[in-house]
Amino acid sequence: MPHEEVEILLVEDSAEDVELTMLALQKNNLANKVHVARDGAQALDFLFCRGSHTERSFVKPPRFILLDLKLPKIDGLEVLRAIKNDPRTRPVPVVVMTSSKEQRDMVEGYKLGVNSYIQKPIDFGQFREVVKQLGYYWLVINQPPPAETFNP
Repeated sequence: MPHEEVEILLVEDSAEDVELTMLALQKNNLANKVHVARDGAQALDFLFCRGSHTERSFVKPPRFILLDLKLPKIDGLEVLRAIKNDPRTRPVPVVVMTSSKEQRDMVEGYKLGVNSYIQKPIDFGQFREVVKQLGYYWLVINQPPPAETFNP
């Protein structure tokens, strides 16, 4: 049985958080391919196969999206809104992982359809453990949406 490549979209503008996330995922063998978008515009271009990502296809969406809220160009809630308003990307699980302690961000995220909302731990070890658990849940335990889910 061929090994299926697992792709994750990490939307994060902090170089340190990207590095920590990548280390945690790689150390635990949880992802073959992590695409990093450093702002909301890059994330939407990747997901909607436009700009420098026109070679991509909606046929193989990322297994899940790890989304920060405080992003340059287009903020995370707007990215989430675009994802959940389009039938081609709506089924993709989105996990918000942010340093925001604003309850209104959490309320708005859930109203828009986020699948999980996590406050980033400040401690390096805790951060790594959270990413490990997230990856394990979304990539190993959780059943991904069937391919026909993405055909509007």
